[in-house]
Amino acid sequence: MIALTPSPGYPQFTTPTALIDHALADLYALQRGGVDGVCVENDFDHPHTLTAGPEVIAIMTAVVREIVRAAGVPVGVEVLLNDPYASLAVALAAGARFIRTDFFVDDVRISAGEVHPDAAGIVGFRHRINAGHLCICADVQVKYSTLLTPGKALAQSTAQAVAAGADAIIVTGTATGTAPTLADVRAVKEAAGHTPVLIGSGTTPANAAALLAIADGVIVGSALKAAYEPGVPVDEHRVRALMASLGG
Repeated sequence: MIALTPSPGYPQFTTPTALIDHALADLYALQRGGVDGVCVENDFDHPHTLTAGPEVIAIMTAVVREIVRAAGVPVGVEVLLNDPYASLAVALAAGARFIRTDFFVDDVRISAGEVHPDAAGIVGFRHRINAGHLCICADVQVKYSTLLTPGKALAQSTAQAVAAGADAIIVTGTATGTAPTLADVRAVKEAAGHTPVLIGSGTTPANAAALLAIADGVIVGSALKAAYEPGVPVDEHRVRALMASLGG
């Protein structure tokens, strides 16, 4: 994961050039460490809003385009936590290959308010902008959210996401740096059928092999930095340690 420094409109934003340079440095560290792909996210735009403004969409498009030009691996996009429409538009304009969306089929409450995703609308928008080549990687019952339908099983969310058109399913723990339980990963994998399952939080060299004995891939962010804060770069040694734990 490439977590961008804050965007225009946020207090810690500096300049577009500095933001792009930091993102490229993270890309190079990740690639030298041997990763198979990167996902560009504006995780440090706090407080989160429910939709991205034009200034955020503009800077995301600019930086993702530079990442795509420099990358030797597939590039993905996640705008905020919950703006898959912006993510698809940015990915199409910038030449990325996939998006991640934290919310696809689950009605939830987060710190920014209630989220009622429209999976059919997201997939329909992808078709309308002629972006059917972009894969949608969708979280189910994602971290930092409270279900508005208590008791809904992970398997049910997974089956709904697959039926709605998700190209991959992402399962997380309860917070950044916390892995899902192996039981939860198994439940999601079983319900997903032939659809790939990715781990979206908490993967480390200590647990990566166990998680990947069930899942098909991992998305790693905080474990590859000395601290998960704006401006802290990806640590290439941590990337190499993670890949070594997988025999890569």
